[in-house]
Amino acid sequence: MRIGQIVPSSNTTMETEIPAILRGRERTLPGEQFTFHSSRMRMKKVIKEELAAMDRDSLRCAAELADAEVDVVGYACLVAIMSMGLGYHRTSQDALHARMKEEGHAAPVVTSAGALVDELKLAGIRSISIVTPYMPALTDLVVDYIKDQGIDVIDSIALAIPDNLEVGRRDPMALVNDVDRLNTRGADLVVVSACVQMPSREAIPVVEDKLGLPVTSAAACTTRSMLRALGLDPVAPDAGFILSEAAKAAAAASSEDIQG
Repeated sequence: MRIGQIVPSSNTTMETEIPAILRGRERTLPGEQFTFHSSRMRMKKVIKEELAAMDRDSLRCAAELADAEVDVVGYACLVAIMSMGLGYHRTSQDALHARMKEEGHAAPVVTSAGALVDELKLAGIRSISIVTPYMPALTDLVVDYIKDQGIDVIDSIALAIPDNLEVGRRDPMALVNDVDRLNTRGADLVVVSACVQMPSREAIPVVEDKLGLPVTSAAACTTRSMLRALGLDPVAPDAGFILSEAAKAAAAASSEDIQG
């Protein structure tokens, strides 16, 4: 299966974390095999002006990935979507899917912003605390976006790192100490990286053990949305709650409650 990603030009994480998660899945399901294909949008500083300019370039990326006939596309920049207005992930997904259809290959499209809120809601998560690398104003924007989607945000930490390359170079295990400053009282889950550029995969199980709470990241949620779009069981080993059997069971129970 061909995994397509639309990524900022300075992103160095999604092309490592998503493959690492899915390679772990391949080891448990030897019949599956994934390949990874990306198209890039120019962005160096995580500021609203660059994010908006970058987002306008996403349709070109969708056309390029249609040429590769990928099986699913993930738009891998959470804050770019959220900075464009409340609920914009649906607008973006529809536009990117339409562009791929125009190019003759209408693969399903997910966004990291949509994946974060959708996968949490599917798993019955109603309140979270989050860590972001963004400046405080952008972090507030992310919090407002998530709240608008019906998920309460108990607390947030803004690490205030404007340079996207610096975010990608951050030691993921620093998050183990970062969460000491995070209020998790009343939170159903902790999003230890509400950013697809801030590395977190190795820290997720450690933070889960430390806090005694479910923990996930924007990258893990994006992976789950991709698997669901492919019609595959949305689980992977060592990737935290959202890709666990427990999350799958919670989603099934939530679906039964809605249908009932």
